[in-house]
Amino acid sequence: MSKSTKYLLLSLPSSIVPSHHRDDALDAVSATVSPDNGSTASFSIPEFKIGTLDALVQQADELAKLEASCQGVVAKVGDALRNILNGDEAQIERMKVVNDKPVDQYLRTFQWNKVKYRADKSLSELIDLLQKEAASIDNDIRFKYSQYNQVKNTLATLQRKQTGNLSTKSLASVVDPRSVVQESEYIETHLVAVPSQLVKEFLKIYETIAPMVVPRSAQLIASDSEFSLYAVTTFKKHSLEFVHKCREQKWIPRDFKYVEGGKEKERKEVERVGGDERKLWGETLRLGRTAWSEAVMVWIHVLVLRVFVETVLRYGLPLDFVCALIRTPSAKQADRAKRNLDDKYSYLAGNAFGRDKKGRVQRDDPGEMHAAGEGSAEYTPYVFYEFEFS
Repeated sequence: MSKSTKYLLLSLPSSIVPSHHRDDALDAVSATVSPDNGSTASFSIPEFKIGTLDALVQQADELAKLEASCQGVVAKVGDALRNILNGDEAQIERMKVVNDKPVDQYLRTFQWNKVKYRADKSLSELIDLLQKEAASIDNDIRFKYSQYNQVKNTLATLQRKQTGNLSTKSLASVVDPRSVVQESEYIETHLVAVPSQLVKEFLKIYETIAPMVVPRSAQLIASDSEFSLYAVTTFKKHSLEFVHKCREQKWIPRDFKYVEGGKEKERKEVERVGGDERKLWGETLRLGRTAWSEAVMVWIHVLVLRVFVETVLRYGLPLDFVCALIRTPSAKQADRAKRNLDDKYSYLAGNAFGRDKKGRVQRDDPGEMHAAGEGSAEYTPYVFYEFEFS
């Protein structure tokens, strides 16, 4: 399993520094996080068209749900890639690129895609566009992956028929048609796969388990390490009873009907389905690579809108904020970075955060605190989102 990389995306008002300058604010955030806990970089967020306060509150909820959905799509595509590549982490890593860039490079050089998602559109239009794109990616990968799995399972079934034991494999290449009574009005031949340890008992009692079994008709057709295949002749009027009694004895009746050229037809069918499986494997892999890239891009664009909407709701207008992306090498260091930020900027939350006698951050009324938007684990005094890639 590949190692996960945690990212923290946050925005704070430029007033966290006396100069109110964004570069100084970013430096202050970087110093607060500490290089030991993660690297900090500026993250570009355009200014979007802002509607009413009521609309922003509703959009915050919509974006929270949409972001959770986008995370699910990214995870689903990642699982499909992992299964297609049989867990080969080196290959999976090569497939997981975003716009032909490693994920980290894409995030650090992120620019809003103004061609696909024009910033002059309203927030509701952008949300609707991203929602439709996420759904389209999800549907495409689900359909193609399901198609591939169906053909893969069909091929596995056909291959088992070629290579399994005598209780499951195809009998086209095993049974000589001269060993089977065909087109008789009164009698028919049954093929029975008998477990090796039950052969003696079978030969002793098969003639008496049902009426009108032809005496001494048991003929050994083939055997392997687990089963012996016998042909037994009975009168048709008692065939169903004979088959039922075989099952009771844990002997396995095998259906068989001789078809001219059946062996060759089976071989060609395996080749045909094998060719379909290889073709679909390639198609699914290419789609998975493209879908993962597009799904991540949609997810990050949705996340950018979440940050923007929450920034407006938190800090008000005119907009004057700095947005930072923090890359942390481990969950432990991500927690440390978060604690440092809470300690330094708890005052932004007003009465929501206080300090105990030792100066540690505490909440006056944690029961009343809630995250701004679904998906957040706790209230923070600044706009904050945490996500990861593995």
